[in-house]
Amino acid sequence: MSEENTTTKGPKLVFLLPLILFITMIVLLFTGLGKDPTKLESQFIGKAIPEFETTLLLSADKIVTNKDIKGPALINVFASWCPSCYQEHKHLMALDAANAITIYGLNFQDKRKDGLKFINDLGNPYEIILFDSKGYLGIELGVYGAPETFVINSDNQIIYRHVGVVSEAVWLNKIKPMLYPTNSSEGS
Repeated sequence: MSEENTTTKGPKLVFLLPLILFITMIVLLFTGLGKDPTKLESQFIGKAIPEFETTLLLSADKIVTNKDIKGPALINVFASWCPSCYQEHKHLMALDAANAITIYGLNFQDKRKDGLKFINDLGNPYEIILFDSKGYLGIELGVYGAPETFVINSDNQIIYRHVGVVSEAVWLNKIKPMLYPTNSSEGS
């Protein structure tokens, strides 16, 4: 009779295991819901931009370093393969036209010819465009993908990281108040 008891326990466990896994997945899903996906923490908040040396997208023979970046400014990570970057680009062009802020571009994991086509087709809102075909500089910054934008202060410290499109609302409600906390009339 003890054999009957052990064989009935096995099938019960087999039926309970999927239920346990299902409940675990539901709990994990709900703990992630409600979190803002644009708020990915950066280990560089409050720290200077990392040291780097790379070429420019528009001049393959010109070498630039972190010393060529001067804040306050935005470092905008973009790529021709990124659909959201096309949407974001018109807002960056408007910020540039209004002289609202200096914007540096980081062409991330792209082919040079594709990055050049992107800029030639849509316009260039960037002071300079760093070319990062292998993604090494992006890795140094902790980039997950494009678009991402880093806000740097006058000491070239990263004070904010925005994941996703920089829209007019993001500029007005998140980025601009960080750059101009005492005088919100500065910048457009």
